[in-house]
Order: sequence, then structure tokens, then C-alpha cells
Amino acid sequence: MVKRIADQTAKQIICLFMVLIVLAPILLTLFAAFKTRADMVNTSPLLLPPMNRITLENFMDVLTDKYLLLGFKNTGIILVVSIFFNVIFGTLTAFIIERFQFRGKKLVVALFFIGMLIPNFVTEIARFRIIQGLNLYNTLGAPIIIYVASDLMQLYIYRQFLSGISVSLDEAALLDGCSYFGLFSRIIFPLLTPATATVCIIKAINIINDMYIPYLYMPKNKLRTLTTFIMNYANAQQGSWQRLAAGIIIVMMSTIVIYVFFQRYILAGVTAGAVKE
Repeated sequence: MVKRIADQTAKQIICLFMVLIVLAPILLTLFAAFKTRADMVNTSPLLLPPMNRITLENFMDVLTDKYLLLGFKNTGIILVVSIFFNVIFGTLTAFIIERFQFRGKKLVVALFFIGMLIPNFVTEIARFRIIQGLNLYNTLGAPIIIYVASDLMQLYIYRQFLSGISVSLDEAALLDGCSYFGLFSRIIFPLLTPATATVCIIKAINIINDMYIPYLYMPKNKLRTLTTFIMNYANAQQGSWQRLAAGIIIVMMSTIVIYVFFQRYILAGVTAGAVKE
């Protein structure tokens, strides 16, 4: 009994420690965003300033920056278009691989996974030449093409989820006169909603947090995304850590909103009872 209590206590302490490690940087950034320049120096970074000195001025300065709205707009366009094509191509490809037998199938699957194993920086020069050859450099099309074509993670997620959907469901639909396109669009695709939600969350976070691709392929000021906005804002606000912290919090809220919206779809057993024997 004593040993079990000690084990439970140790597990709780470890979990609490891990939570603190994750939350500490976020809390430090949040506290800094509500401080004045003087409070940044005179108060502990682990504490909020006194209530009478909490200020929203840092957030107002960031929100009035003309490039913030532009960053949200460009990031939103890239996000929506990239995720749309990732979902369409990912579901179709996974459906074909999982449900059909064709010559060279193993080779195709192997090539997909080899593409996932190759680090992006190894092919960066070739990728840059392709983007230039397509006349997409310094356009929103450059990151969209890269996010759709160079990350095949969604294929793995959809294949794993499809493998749990019984083939009997396909056979029943085909016997009822459903075409393959109807089978995919009316039955399989809706059942992939939890996998699609997972793909959307992961892709959205990766795209919003990515600074390298937008900075390399879209150097124009009018093409700034949220990450390149923060980078340029940090350079313009050297020494003004409280304003930079406010900018980080505002940008971070976008990923939190996306997660809150989609997380309710990630449920186990969505297909339970759907099989028609």
C-alpha cells in the first residue's frame, strides 16, 4: 500500500514538473507583455507587475502595426489553400493505396516514405531552382507548393486511419450501386473527419510557426507572414522585450484558436457501428 502511494506521488510530481517546463516560457512571455519598460527591469520575470501598473499598451502597439494584419492575411491564405490540397490529395492517395491493388504499388509506397525520410535541407537547392523555374519566387504560391508537395505526413495518418475502416463497408456500398467516387465522397471521406482534424491541427501549427520558408521564398514586405512579422518586429523593437512579448502572445493565439476548434473532432471510435455486415 505504501509503495503504491509512493509510486502515484512520484508520477504526479514528474507530471507536474513536465507541465511547469512547458508552461514556464509561456507564462514568462505573458507576464512580460503586461509590463512597462521600467517593470521589466524592476520586477521579477516570474511575477506580474502590481495591479495598478498592468498595462495593455504593448498589445495596442502591436495591434496598430500595419504589417500585423498583412501577416494574418498572408498566413491565412497560405494556411487555407495548403491544408485544402493536403486533405484532398492525402485522402485520395491513401484511399487508392489502401483499397486498390495495382502493379508497382509497393514501389510507389516505398518512394513516398523515402521522400519523407530525406531531410528538406538536402534538396533545398533543387527546390529553390524549381520554385524559380515556376516563376513562384516572391509569391504566395511558393510556400503553398512547398507545404503541399514536400510534407507527406498526412498520407501516413490517413493510411493508418483507413486501415481501421472495414472493407465490408466498401463492399456494401458497391453492392447498393454506389460508384467508387460516391464511395469515397459520401462514406469514406466523412469517416476520415478525425484524421482530417488531426492533419489540420498539425499542418496549421507547422505552417504558422514556420519562419524559414516564408523568409527564404517571400522576402517582400507585402508578403510577410506572422513569423516573419515577428522577426522584423523584433529587429525594430530592440530592447523592448515587453512589446515583443505582446506580439508573440497575439501570434500564439491563432494556433490556440485552431486547436480549440478542431480538437473536438479527434474522437476514438467514430466508425463504431458503421460496418454493415
